[in-house]
Amino acid sequence: MYRIIVLGGGMVGGVIARDLAKEKDIEVTVADRDENVLRRLKESAPLQTIKADLSEPENVKKIVRNFDLVVGAVPGFLGFRTLKAVIKAKKNYADISFMPENPLELDSLAKENGVTVVVDCGVAPGLSNMLIGHLSAEMDRLEEVKIYVGGLPVARIWPYEYKAPFSPIDVIEEYTRPVRYRRGGKMVTVPALSEPEFIDFPEIGTLEAFNTDGLRTLLDTVDCLNMVEKTLRYPGHRERMLMLRETGFFGREPVEVGGREIRPIDLTVKLLFPLWKLKENDEEFTVMRVQAKAEKDGEKIMHTYDLLKRGDAENGLSSMAMCTGYPVSIMAGLILRGKFQERGVIVPEFIGKNRVIFKEFMEKLERKGIVFEHRVEEIP
Repeated sequence: MYRIIVLGGGMVGGVIARDLAKEKDIEVTVADRDENVLRRLKESAPLQTIKADLSEPENVKKIVRNFDLVVGAVPGFLGFRTLKAVIKAKKNYADISFMPENPLELDSLAKENGVTVVVDCGVAPGLSNMLIGHLSAEMDRLEEVKIYVGGLPVARIWPYEYKAPFSPIDVIEEYTRPVRYRRGGKMVTVPALSEPEFIDFPEIGTLEAFNTDGLRTLLDTVDCLNMVEKTLRYPGHRERMLMLRETGFFGREPVEVGGREIRPIDLTVKLLFPLWKLKENDEEFTVMRVQAKAEKDGEKIMHTYDLLKRGDAENGLSSMAMCTGYPVSIMAGLILRGKFQERGVIVPEFIGKNRVIFKEFMEKLERKGIVFEHRVEEIP
């Protein structure tokens, strides 16, 4: 019997734990500081729980020591130190934490400790990276890559027309972190929420796309002249977020109010997050489009991968939680059973370049109901 511990039992971590618990040869334990979260998970699946403060790296090292593999589903601001703690504990790791730091900085440490660590193994970054990595290996040259992704509620409720399908603090981080992308072979840095455009999607309608810093390791690992990733929202949401940011509501430096100092971000979180809470029966969907202009045997080709995944409200599964959680549970299984043994910090595009692993991964993903429509068109 394999033993896996999932660090973080939130919306995505809970889906990962429940999915892994279906495997007859895996015993799952979830660690979280919230007793209510742990109680609900234990009632919904055959798993064990540990109440723990995961913000302390030493706690993490102690908690994971008796497990065969660790899965990371902590908020992004905890991601890097949790990753480092797990590597130092000499445990294999599959992670979806959207950390601002570059996880490849820990590659040497992971190799020294003889562990396999797959990071950013969610939807985007994650599945988008795998697809681009796959195309970079199959094509002679990539000229342009565009990635569009978003998780949205079906009901457009004023004023934000949005519900957070994962950690809301990570959503705000997307709206504030400077964006890096490639244009004409050069790295460009612009503010988040910049360069908006409108895109039509079948079954959904028109969405607004804007820059977010989601390319991450693709900028270092894939050779492509032009590469950008944008987040999708209903038209109007971007402008409201821009107003809040530019007014200072996302600020982290304290300001004096009534003789007391508070951080604007703390007030914003208190007011905003209840409005963004995804309720149990809320209908929602995840939409993603990955486009790549490529060249093969002298011909120019456009590859387009489209994904539309709707939530499963009956079983309490959001589409974003499934699209983010299932990839990491699949990867955990491949590592656990020895099918993927490469040592070091592995980013998803490296998985995409491995033809055998990529094929098996995508087959398992389809069996879980996450299916891409792939179109190939010749470019005149």
